[in-house]
Amino acid sequence: MRTQVQRIISRGFAVLRRLRSICRYVPTSVFWSLVSAFVLNRLDYCNSLLIDLPSNLLQCLQSVQNSAARLIYRLRRSEHITDALLSLHWLRVRERVEYKVAMLTYKALNGLAPPYLSTAFTRVTDMPSRRRLLSASTDHLLVPSYRRSTIGRRAFPIAGARVWNGLSSDVTSAPSLAIFGRRLKTELFRRCYNAA
Repeated sequence: MRTQVQRIISRGFAVLRRLRSICRYVPTSVFWSLVSAFVLNRLDYCNSLLIDLPSNLLQCLQSVQNSAARLIYRLRRSEHITDALLSLHWLRVRERVEYKVAMLTYKALNGLAPPYLSTAFTRVTDMPSRRRLLSASTDHLLVPSYRRSTIGRRAFPIAGARVWNGLSSDVTSAPSLAIFGRRLKTELFRRCYNAA
C-alpha cells in the first residue's frame, strides 16, 4: 500500500507543478476546476482502499491536497491551510475516504450495488439473538470479527460497518442516495473542521 500512496503523491505533485506554470493565465474559477479535475480526482480514485491507512501515509496524501489549496489561493507554505480548505469546502483526505466507504455501504444496503456487496452486511435488527437489545432499535450493522489487525480492519464488510455505525441516525436514515450524500458530507465536514 505504501508504494500505491507514494505513486499518488508523486503524480499529484507533478500535476501541481504543471498547473503552477499556468495559474496566472487562467481565471480563478477555471483554475479551481482544473485542480479539482487533475489533483483531487487522483486522490479520490479508488480511495476506499485507503481506509484505516496509517496516519503518516494519510498525512502525506493530505500534503498534496494542502498544496492544491495553497496553489488556488496563492498561499505561502508557512501560511495556515485550514481556512483555505474551509472556503473550498473540501473534506480532508481521511474524511474523503470515509465518505467513499459510507456511500458504498449505503448503496450496498439499499440494493444499488452488486449482489456480492449487498450480502456483505448484516443489520443488528436482522439477528434473532440481538432483537431485544437497545442497539436493535438503531440502524447499526454487525461488525464481523477478524483475525489480522492490520488487514482485517480494512476489509470492506468490516470497514463499511464501522464507518456506518459511526454516523448519526439522521444520516443513515436518508431516503435517497442524493440526500444521504448531502447529509454525510455535512456531518463529515463538521467532524473534520470542528476538531481542527
